[in-house]
Amino acid sequence: MENFYEKIKEQLRSAEGSLKGKVFRGGAWLGVGSLTEQVVRFARSIVLARLLAPEAFGIMAVVLSASTLIHSLTDIGVREAVIQNPRGGEDEYIDSAFWLALGRSAALAASIVLLAPWLAKFYGNAELTPLLRVAALSVLIDGAWSPRMYIAIKQLKLSRFALITHGGGIGGVIFTVILSYLIRDVWALVIGAVVESFIRVMLSYVFYPYWPHLGWHREATRELLKFSRGLFGLSFLNLIYAKTDIFVLAKLYSPAQLGLYSMAVYLAQVPTGFIMNLLGQTMMPTFAHIQGDEARENRILLRVTSMIFILGMPVVLFVYFCGRSVLDLAFGGRYSDAAPALVAAAVVSVLGLANGQVTTVFYARGLPQLHRVCVVLMALTMIALIYPFAKFFGTVGGQLACVAACAAGWLFQVARIKSITDLSMGQYFGSFFAGLGISSVVAMVCLGQRATGWRGPVVNIAFGVIGCAAAYALAGVIYLRRAEQAA
Repeated sequence: MENFYEKIKEQLRSAEGSLKGKVFRGGAWLGVGSLTEQVVRFARSIVLARLLAPEAFGIMAVVLSASTLIHSLTDIGVREAVIQNPRGGEDEYIDSAFWLALGRSAALAASIVLLAPWLAKFYGNAELTPLLRVAALSVLIDGAWSPRMYIAIKQLKLSRFALITHGGGIGGVIFTVILSYLIRDVWALVIGAVVESFIRVMLSYVFYPYWPHLGWHREATRELLKFSRGLFGLSFLNLIYAKTDIFVLAKLYSPAQLGLYSMAVYLAQVPTGFIMNLLGQTMMPTFAHIQGDEARENRILLRVTSMIFILGMPVVLFVYFCGRSVLDLAFGGRYSDAAPALVAAAVVSVLGLANGQVTTVFYARGLPQLHRVCVVLMALTMIALIYPFAKFFGTVGGQLACVAACAAGWLFQVARIKSITDLSMGQYFGSFFAGLGISSVVAMVCLGQRATGWRGPVVNIAFGVIGCAAAYALAGVIYLRRAEQAA
């Protein structure tokens, strides 16, 4: 055992200047920043759930979804194009990236302002018009990020990037909570979102100074847009999968019911947002550095996916047994009825994280168009299922449709990457079944607690946590034994 730990230390020292070392350091910065921000956001949700009525969260869900809909129609993937392009760090590319992003955001903000009355009329809520127009400021501001920040991401120098994104997020959260004490309605959420965007953009110029230069760099713009053509339509199709539930449920159910649903789903997205941000910012440049080396791509993909399933699937069972208690303690008793939506959202989170790693390989190779068929399949599945599921199952039907769409896209994409990198299907799905087997420990502990007759939210959660700890301990023992055998 001591020899095993010594080998780990030696590997860390040898990786100091390597790609692995850069990924580890960058991931550590992002991990700490993202974890801090998610904890603060979760605390904000607990406070706001007691300050604002569920209707406020339902209306805000519509505002955010509508803004994202328009945002997705013209996504050109400027950041991804700069990171992927070998010449992305040159001044011509930086300037082109800035003007492309700013011009797109200005057009989007204008579109939201013009379409706001129509959306308000569609949902029969006149208040949506001014809310959407104020939210458009956030879209405009987001287009003015310092493009030199993209180069830091490309080089895996992520300490300042973590301070910008997560520091700005924490600042926005604090502002929103303070404003909610003064304005006890949805306006506190909308204004807080705008302020959060402003803080982040200002910090990007503090840490990555940049002054835009006038001029048209034809070659750089053409190369950035060439990558973007592979992305065309992907964001819109992704939005159909990700936000159709909000659009449909907002039409079928009251703002209060939608608010309960959206807060339950948000609770599942808190840890998912942490992990997604961490993996997204580190895996894209990692795979970009090794693009074409199939053996390394497959090895990294298998390791990351195995981690997702082994850590994520016990959490899904924890949510199944303890979700109602978690919602009760976090947001109050009225939110506990949304527990089924929380369980389905947890399943979506795990499958989405696994699918995202396959997508990252495609993006890093400069082939984002390979992801398009997957997104089309997910969007079509969502369109076909959302209305009947929502009518038959109630609000939880929104997330059940998401589960079906996500599973279809994930399985399709896994089959597709086999033809790209010759990925072993046995090894890949072996990690899925390993996570499933380990997670059964959680079920045994929670069922044992129910057999004792002990009840109550705190007791339920305590046993669920014990079950997860036992599952992770088992996974750790198995991993250490395999590592010793390999040595």
